[in-house]
Amino acid sequence: MNITIANIFNKQIKLNTNIKISGWVRTKRDSKLGFSFIVIYDGSCLKTLQIIANKKIKNYKKEILLLTTGCSIQVKGVLVYYKENKQLYEIKAKHIKILGWVNNPCSYPMSAKHHTLEHLRNFSHLRPRTNFIGAISRIRNILFYYIHKYFQKNNYYWIQTPIITSLDTEGSSEMFEISESKSYITSKSKKNNYKFFGKKTFLTVSSQLNLESYACSMSKVYSFGPTFRAENSNTTRHLAEFWMLEVERSFIKLPEIIEITKNFLKYILNNLLLKSEEDIVFFSKLFNVDLIQKIQKLINYDFFEIEYKEAIDILIKENNRFNVKISINSDLNHEHELYLTDKYFNAPVIIKNFPKQLKAFYMKINNDNKTVASMDILLPKLGEIIGGSQREDRLSMLDKRLFELKLNKKKYWWYRDLRKYGTVPHSGFGLGFERLLLYVTNIKNIRDVVPFPRSSKNAFF
Repeated sequence: MNITIANIFNKQIKLNTNIKISGWVRTKRDSKLGFSFIVIYDGSCLKTLQIIANKKIKNYKKEILLLTTGCSIQVKGVLVYYKENKQLYEIKAKHIKILGWVNNPCSYPMSAKHHTLEHLRNFSHLRPRTNFIGAISRIRNILFYYIHKYFQKNNYYWIQTPIITSLDTEGSSEMFEISESKSYITSKSKKNNYKFFGKKTFLTVSSQLNLESYACSMSKVYSFGPTFRAENSNTTRHLAEFWMLEVERSFIKLPEIIEITKNFLKYILNNLLLKSEEDIVFFSKLFNVDLIQKIQKLINYDFFEIEYKEAIDILIKENNRFNVKISINSDLNHEHELYLTDKYFNAPVIIKNFPKQLKAFYMKINNDNKTVASMDILLPKLGEIIGGSQREDRLSMLDKRLFELKLNKKKYWWYRDLRKYGTVPHSGFGLGFERLLLYVTNIKNIRDVVPFPRSSKNAFF
C-alpha cells in the first residue's frame, strides 16, 4: 500500500521499515560516485522527501539518470533519518518505477524553481504542482470541512439549492442567462421561443430565497456551493464564479444571527490554525507577515458593533483622506471599510441597520421605516466578508418593497407564499468563501485562491 509524505512526517511510519511511496520529481542531482538524489512531493503536505538511488538499481542508467522535474515515480525502499538532520527523512531506494515521463522537459511550464503568479494563472491545470497552490488547496479543504462540521454539530441541515434559476435574488444583479445548444434550437418549433424551460433562466447569484423556503419548514438550514455574477469587473477582488456559504434560521432576529456569525467565524478559524499551521506559516514567510497572530487576534478579539449612521459620522470627519467622498445615505466604498477596520477601530467591525435604499428587498424594515435590520461584517486588511439581515416576514411590507424597487410581484409568488402560510421571524447571512481565503493567506488576487478562476475574458478551459 502506498503511504504519503504526510504519513511519514506525522510519525505514522516506523523507521527502518520497507515502504512504498509515489510522487512527482521536484529536483534531481546526480553524483559522479554513482548516486542520485531525487526530491519528490505528493501533495499531502508542504514537505518533500529525498530518495537516494544508486547504480545498483536495475534501471539506474537507462531511466533514473534521465528523470527530470515533473516525472512521476513509484519508489520502494527503506525509510531512514536524513544523516545530517534527524528532523528530516529519506528513503534508500531498492526499486524505482517510472510512472510518467515529461515528454519535453524544456517546454514543461513548471520546470523553474520560481514562477510569478501571473505565469501560474496561465496553467490552471498544472499550477497545483507548486507549493503555493498546493498550500491554498489544503487550506480550502480544511475550511470546507470545518464549515460543514460547525453546522452539522449545531443541527443545521445542508440543503442543495438549484444553480439554475428564473429569479434575481438581489433584484439588481448582473446575471448569466442560460441558452440552449444549436442542435436543440433547430429541432424545436419557433412557437416554443427556443426556451428549454419555457422562460428565461439564469445562473444563480444566491441561493438565499430558495433556502428560506426550507428554513420556514426545517428551522435551521444552510447551503454551500458555486454562485455566479456577470459583472464586467477585471479586478483583483472579483470572480464570475465563486463559492458562497448561505445560512438561514427561523425564529431569530438580527442580534441573534450576529452572535451566530461571530461564533461560526471563530470556530472555523481556530480549527484552521490547529490543522493547517504549516501551510499558514508558509504564507507568513512568503509575505513577511505573522498570519498566525493575525488569525488568533480575530479569534480572541470581540467585534465592534456600530450603527450605519455612526459609521458615516466617523467617515465624514475624515473625508479628505478618501478618493470617494462619503455622505449620509451613501454606500461604503472599500477604502471606507478599511479605514474603519485598520485605522479607527483596529479590529473587526459589524455595521448594522443600513438605509433601506442601499439594501435588497427581502430585508426587514425597521420601525423607523427608513432602515433595514441588516449587518455587514468587515475584517482588517480585507473589508466586507459577510452580509446578513433579518428577513422581511410581513407580506404587506414585502409587497411594498417589491413595488418600490419595481420588481415583478408575480415572479416572486412562491416567495410571497412563505409570508402567507405560517410566516415566522427568520434571519440569515452569506459568506464569500474566497474572500475568507484572502484573509487567512494574505494573498491579494482572488484568482489565486480558486482552483480554476473564471472572470471577465478569462475562462481558460
